[in-house]
Amino acid sequence: MTKKIKAIERDKVVIKFSGDSGDGMQLTGTQFANTSALMGNDVSTFPDYPAEIRAPQGTVGGVSGFQLHFGEGVNTPGDYADVLIAMNPAALNANLRWVKEGGTIIFDSNSFTAKNIKKAGYDKDPIPALMQGDYNMVPAPISEQTKAALQDSGLSAKMMLRSKNMFALGMVYSIFGRPLTYTLDFFQKKFKKHPSIVDANTKVLKAGFNYAANLQVLPSYRVEPAHIENGLYRNINGNIATAWGLMAAAENADLQLFLGSYPITPATDILQELAAHRKLGVKTFQAEDEIAGICTSIGASFAGSLAATSTSGPGLALKAEAIGLAVITELPLVIVNVQRGGPSTGLPTKTEQSDLMQALYGRNGESPVVVIAASTPSDCFNYAYMASKIALEHMTPVILLTDGFLANGSEPWKIPSMANMPKITVPFAKPSSDYEPYRRELETMIRGWAVPGTPGMEHRIGGLEKMAITGNVSYVPENHQVMTDERDKKIKLVENYIPELDVLGEKKADLLVISWGGTYGHTVSAVKELQAEGKSVALAHFNYINPLPKNTAEIFANYKKIVVCELNLGQFATYLRSQHPQFTYLQYNKVQGLPFTIIELKNHIDKILEDK
Repeated sequence: MTKKIKAIERDKVVIKFSGDSGDGMQLTGTQFANTSALMGNDVSTFPDYPAEIRAPQGTVGGVSGFQLHFGEGVNTPGDYADVLIAMNPAALNANLRWVKEGGTIIFDSNSFTAKNIKKAGYDKDPIPALMQGDYNMVPAPISEQTKAALQDSGLSAKMMLRSKNMFALGMVYSIFGRPLTYTLDFFQKKFKKHPSIVDANTKVLKAGFNYAANLQVLPSYRVEPAHIENGLYRNINGNIATAWGLMAAAENADLQLFLGSYPITPATDILQELAAHRKLGVKTFQAEDEIAGICTSIGASFAGSLAATSTSGPGLALKAEAIGLAVITELPLVIVNVQRGGPSTGLPTKTEQSDLMQALYGRNGESPVVVIAASTPSDCFNYAYMASKIALEHMTPVILLTDGFLANGSEPWKIPSMANMPKITVPFAKPSSDYEPYRRELETMIRGWAVPGTPGMEHRIGGLEKMAITGNVSYVPENHQVMTDERDKKIKLVENYIPELDVLGEKKADLLVISWGGTYGHTVSAVKELQAEGKSVALAHFNYINPLPKNTAEIFANYKKIVVCELNLGQFATYLRSQHPQFTYLQYNKVQGLPFTIIELKNHIDKILEDK
């Protein structure tokens, strides 16, 4: 029920902004996240978009949300919100179950009309019952106050209401003692050619801040800055980090970067980000379809560029034949797959880890490729860089798996020094009088990269099987066996050039939790909390999938039980059974278009520990 709340001191807090897809919730959440990061907090975000470009206004299907977790020691966007900002009844209906008991719900009371309540799926106004319940309900006439702040602006009522998200943001800034400065500066830069927009948003932001400061029923939170290493930081999401990792690799390899791609949710921002950096020598090509995108990248690789292509699950399926072409030609290529819910079009804006088997085996013939997966939004930079390094140094396609959760989520990132990044040694073929295109280095099984136009290194390339060493087209059965074995061995030898598997926790324990890719934040948080409770549990998180780290079996042998946690029906568990069948793998799977919550992981792990 509504009551006056005393100041609350927290080491971390979860906020969710939610409203109609046209209410600007992504911008609002991003501004609060950026401000918190600049204030020295750890931040993790989870933008949640509706799948439809423009779902019916006021319906649950059209709700857009932005959840952020900030404070000290933050690894996930949080399970449940301390504060929910609901701009309409649909936003309340979609998110009420994700608010903590006793949490604060600020809602735009002007939007709770009979029509909007019905469109949101309610039979009657839910507010009276909630006011008597366990939440701190805070009605705020956000729409009305926004129009009052702009009454002398000359704007139409419709245009005035486009700024109501800034009123909500001003209120939340007041609650958490955040300065307006950073957002006011953002207005000046973003809308410098439109002074009227700068003026309107400034007035409404300040009005929201002052309104909340004088509202007695609102809580006041104090969240101290995190203890972080000195350095230059910025807030970054997974797609931008991926793009920058590719650029960093091209720079250190002294190669031109080329990306051939076709727009697809949620991977499009990689193409857009790289297209913005043509001044750095980046070349991007927006192809007419997925197949053309990857084929142009293969051509760029043949011509001597660091080549990449980006896509999501359905697009990876379309690229399958061309990936096989890159395998048989043994050209370096980075394929970024930002996984989303499937099958087919599936859940375009939701996260999932169900493309693993497609990445490992989704091609005709024996077509082995290196597969790696990023763990957090910021380390998409590191794994894009490492994917590029492996592709170049081992002359192979590399599939980098991220997902919608990582792509759209953001966190503070300490910008690394280029001088400290791992060196990339490009295996260009050395000029010789007896050059042969498929002569291999025995330690790595790679062939030299002969860029077209190099005198004396003319050679044939293409999708037909090649004769070992000479590269001539061959249909000899024994030769096909030789080439298939050599391509397979080349991928397996990559295990000598990747880190060994590390474990968080005891080297021997009752239970080993296994995760991979974007579930890292949730699994590491759950395991750390269980360890703090005295539970005998450890975590092994995988980033290198094919090949697996060399010490994988050695690690697994130290634990009584193993449980694999992933956002699919058990693809990594199935893969582990094929690679290391001597162990028994329990599973915990979730396929809801949502990341894990820490509480559900802890509950399941506890049940396994209790089951003797």
